[in-house]
Amino acid sequence: MVDTNSIAQMIEPSLGAMGYRLVRVLMTSGRRATLQVMAERLDDLPITHDDCAEISRSVSAILDVADPIAGAYTLEISSPGIDRPLVRPQDYDRFRGFEAKIELALPFDGRRRFRGRLIGTAGGVLRLLTEGGETRLPLEAVARAKLILTNDLIAARQRVLSNPHPRQAASSPPNSLTHGTREHHGHDRHIRATGTASSR
Repeated sequence: MVDTNSIAQMIEPSLGAMGYRLVRVLMTSGRRATLQVMAERLDDLPITHDDCAEISRSVSAILDVADPIAGAYTLEISSPGIDRPLVRPQDYDRFRGFEAKIELALPFDGRRRFRGRLIGTAGGVLRLLTEGGETRLPLEAVARAKLILTNDLIAARQRVLSNPHPRQAASSPPNSLTHGTREHHGHDRHIRATGTASSR
């Protein structure tokens, strides 16, 4: 079994130094195993083709040395999109005030799925404002969570885009990522850097 937490620890410092925030690392199986590295820019602007290529080169170099995965696999670089997954405790604080869907590994008060506005975290507890009032869920019980695409979230995104960082102004526009793919072959790995319009 591939230890994605270990891989995340390997590549996160390098991505941070280059101006990116690691969102998550996933390993999927199928006809060909795929290692998905989801990342975003620290300035919160859309990831470009150049960003994907830069991340791919850095991650590939680290994995070539560490060699944590036996056999051939595809390396996929993606961006989280607006309705992004919430992976780490700090994500719930960062997106405080926005609506989210939460799914627990085990039922809590007879339910596994919750929807509401994020209040934040405190003492290992996720605070969520639902129709019935404030709900407190244990963070360790969260299996999956993601933001819900709402007008508030879209408006917040537009405010970021209306004030572009100098680095973004010199890059390709956000829509250029929809079908962007860059491929090369090295050793026994097939590496693909691609941008996604929404979270997976």
